[in-house]
Amino acid sequence: MAKLFPVLFMSVQRNDWSLQRKGIIDQERHTERIKEAVRKNLGSIVSNEAIILSRGRKKVKVPMRALDEYKFRFDHNKRKHVGQGDGSTKVGDVIGHADPDGTGQGQGPGEAGNDPGQDFYEAEVNIDDIAAMIFEDLQLPFLEEKAKQAVQAKTTKFTEIRRMGVMSNLDKRRSVIENIRRNAREQGQAKIGGFKKEDLRFKSWEEEFKYESNAVVIAMMDVSGSMTEFKKYIARSFFFWMVRFLRTKYDAVQIVFISHHTEAKEVTEDQFFTQGESGGTVVSSAYQLALDLIDERYAPSDWNIYPFHFSDGDNYYSDNEDAVKLADQLIETCNLFGYGEIGEEGFGGYRRASGALLSIFNDRLENKEKFIGVRIDDRQEVYPALKQFFGKRGIAA
Repeated sequence: MAKLFPVLFMSVQRNDWSLQRKGIIDQERHTERIKEAVRKNLGSIVSNEAIILSRGRKKVKVPMRALDEYKFRFDHNKRKHVGQGDGSTKVGDVIGHADPDGTGQGQGPGEAGNDPGQDFYEAEVNIDDIAAMIFEDLQLPFLEEKAKQAVQAKTTKFTEIRRMGVMSNLDKRRSVIENIRRNAREQGQAKIGGFKKEDLRFKSWEEEFKYESNAVVIAMMDVSGSMTEFKKYIARSFFFWMVRFLRTKYDAVQIVFISHHTEAKEVTEDQFFTQGESGGTVVSSAYQLALDLIDERYAPSDWNIYPFHFSDGDNYYSDNEDAVKLADQLIETCNLFGYGEIGEEGFGGYRRASGALLSIFNDRLENKEKFIGVRIDDRQEVYPALKQFFGKRGIAA
């Protein structure tokens, strides 16, 4: 009689482990697409009113074109489908025209078409992530090695092991090693157990200090009656990002705020960003106050000094001579003097170009090596102005 042997059935299954990571892969691709969209729209994001008014406490929404997920599905009935093709195409053949600029407007202006539009959605991006992209290529120009002040590091560093300390700093590994050593000495057997106070070891830390060259940035803004809502918004947008940039990259930089009309005065940061407009314009009052503050607090031998002034270029005509003279003194005293002139929205750079203060500076300043003047006529020109003022130019020896 034949013996019956059990038959073992074994199924072999091969899992595609890449499918297990599909969510992570899609998330990484989505993050990269958001970063790409942010980089392409930095000009409009920098001048985003919601960011400026919220003082950076909110996230910003960036419009992005939706990305369709395509996948292949096996058809058991072997039916033909739209877009299947006849097999005559080869690599490199152009089979369609995509939307090149991502606006969903097809091939451009013309008669109304019947092509479907693009799906857009708004992605929320943290303001700190946007700031990192904006500031990655910015620095204080012509920064010199002058008197330095100690700046406490934001992190501590564990440097040694001690026998005494708090239990939260207990070094478990070192304590176990000491326990084994003691047992080996006393009992002749290297083992763990019977912990005593003498076995405990604690981590000890030091607060690291780094040293940065002293630097002060003097922010001056025209708040006269000729500064319209658009002009004030442009000036505040620039100074908002400037302040954030300085406090992000430099721990030892001080910022002084000066507002002026016919008279200049030092104000707090809140007053600087909220003060209304009134009166005429005497630019020399701001420059004189800046020079006075430098004499009183910031000796050029010990401080890197950076005055930045934003105005609409309308100055009392008899004050232009004094303004030019004091601007030359600032340039001689400081590392860099930056002047930004704001035009009327929609007029471009043609409005009062000959009589504006920027034109006078370009013609009459004696030392222009460390003077940078920019003209802003549109909200999206704030970001290029930041790059022009704080672009990398090297560090003085």
